[in-house]
Amino acid sequence: MEIQKTEEAKNPEIEEIIELTKQKQSEEVEHCDEQEKQTQVAEDEEDENELRNLLLADIGELPISPPSATQVNFVSYFITDFTKPGHDQYIYRHANGLCVIGLAPTHLAFKDEGGITNIDFNVGKSDRSVLKVSGKRKKNAMRSESNTALCKVSTAKESYIVRCCVKGSLLEVNERLIKQPQLLNSSADREGYIAIIMPRPADWTKNKESLITFEEYKEKKEVSL
Repeated sequence: MEIQKTEEAKNPEIEEIIELTKQKQSEEVEHCDEQEKQTQVAEDEEDENELRNLLLADIGELPISPPSATQVNFVSYFITDFTKPGHDQYIYRHANGLCVIGLAPTHLAFKDEGGITNIDFNVGKSDRSVLKVSGKRKKNAMRSESNTALCKVSTAKESYIVRCCVKGSLLEVNERLIKQPQLLNSSADREGYIAIIMPRPADWTKNKESLITFEEYKEKKEVSL
């Protein structure tokens, strides 16, 4: 006798519950996927904004003019009223230890009518302009103390002795100033520098104690540069 398989009778209510459950699960999966997408989009936008802020400076925070080569490559120090009132000088120190020496904006010479008209490197016992240094050992470099006379600058009515400011080896003087002393009036902190000196590390550490920073100089002299 052939046995026939019979299908189980389906309960309509149970089938409806199962179908509703499947739909709910499907909706929850879609909802989770949508939340994950939104979260990922938000994170991507945040990363993009952060990168943009790093690469593109805020225009409002940019300086009116770009920093000069001196500001980028040197640390500025000053010495004020050196040996006499109003004898203010700058010392720009490079990372390699070299120090550029010159007249600070508040030096008395700049207050005289007509400014500086002449510079003479023949002071003390030798003419600094004939100094010829050569080789890695800086042969022929003149050893100087901080108060060693470097040159004499003159205006129409007065002369001023400019000093080395730091103890070290005088490597060169700016001979260009002999024929173009007006550079001291127009760009004393650039083309109008006076000399370059290389102090020993120990000497620099000691000299630095008598110097002031750029911010301290501005505050002391009440100037805005």
